[in-house]
Amino acid sequence: MAGGTPATDALARAGVPFVLHPYDHDAESTNYGDEAATALGVDPLRIFKTLVIDVGQARPELAVAVVPVAGQLSLKNAAQALGAKRAAMADKALVARSTGYVLGGVSPVGQRAALPTVIDETAQLWETIYVSAGKRGLQVELSPDDLARVTGATFADIAR
Repeated sequence: MAGGTPATDALARAGVPFVLHPYDHDAESTNYGDEAATALGVDPLRIFKTLVIDVGQARPELAVAVVPVAGQLSLKNAAQALGAKRAAMADKALVARSTGYVLGGVSPVGQRAALPTVIDETAQLWETIYVSAGKRGLQVELSPDDLARVTGATFADIAR
């Protein structure tokens, strides 16, 4: 079942089993992960946000960090997990151009260009986790191992 986003199309092409979870997005909300957790009645440790970071030195080099919405990203740990010297949050306009998604709807799957990806190791505590399906108001539930496989991600301790 595809949901009509690049993320769901990519998952369907890869043969990854997933379940879509739509919810009514409040246009006034900017805390997208908490909004999804509340709307879907899911533990915020099980819903993961997709953050695009810059690990470049002289020019931007983007990567993806996937962490629980109930936590925060450790930029130091993410840089280390990606083999970089430093990490900073990427410029918002660059994120939208690079991924093809709007902020609050960035999925780790189906981005315009595949970026190095690291998923917080706590994802492995769950049989399935939720990540953005590529637009605000739509989450996709899938196994952490399938997410890692389809994105080429590794697991590491990147949340605090």
